Amino acid sequence: MIAKKNLLVIRVECYSGYRGEETPRRLVFTHQQVEVVEILDRWLAPDHRYFKLKGDDGAIYIIRHEVTSRQWELTLYDRASL
Repeated sequence: MIAKKNLLVIRVECYSGYRGEETPRRLVFTHQQVEVVEILDRWLAPDHRYFKLKGDDGAIYIIRHEVTSRQWELTLYDRASL
């Protein structure tokens, strides 16, 4: 993981549906993989696509996909709800 403007660059494994839109299925960190249990929300910004996810570890994640660089970043990790 690389720190970038208080964000973490992560690897995200996706499923591409019939329309070609990528949907996150797994988050990959240095020593951990988190399966996406549920996509809670998704929204668009001019240069990013955002996803709010629930992982198999019970935590909530917000990740964003930068359209131009095609890079995924972790913007929020919330384990407080456990």
